[in-house]
Amino acid sequence: MDDKQLITVAHLRAFKEEILFELKTLIRSNNKGAEKRWIKSREVRKLLNVCPGTLQTMRKQKTIPFQKIGGTMYYDGDKINAMLEANKNIKP
Repeated sequence: MDDKQLITVAHLRAFKEEILFELKTLIRSNNKGAEKRWIKSREVRKLLNVCPGTLQTMRKQKTIPFQKIGGTMYYDGDKINAMLEANKNIKP
């Protein structure tokens, strides 16, 4: 058995690329199930399928909780999901 092996710069680069690919794959797979805690108005409108005016009415009527930071509205994703679950129609 020969214990002497030559490692070239090309080998190290290939190894680096392989490690980076594996790390990116691992990070993507871990983030698939994770949802963002705070979501913006555009995402909420898409999730609820409502127009900007309807979302504004929901805020005014305190139907949907939100936080305003600067000029941006943020909504708690957990509370929106809970609201959706509480109001879903179950068809027999």
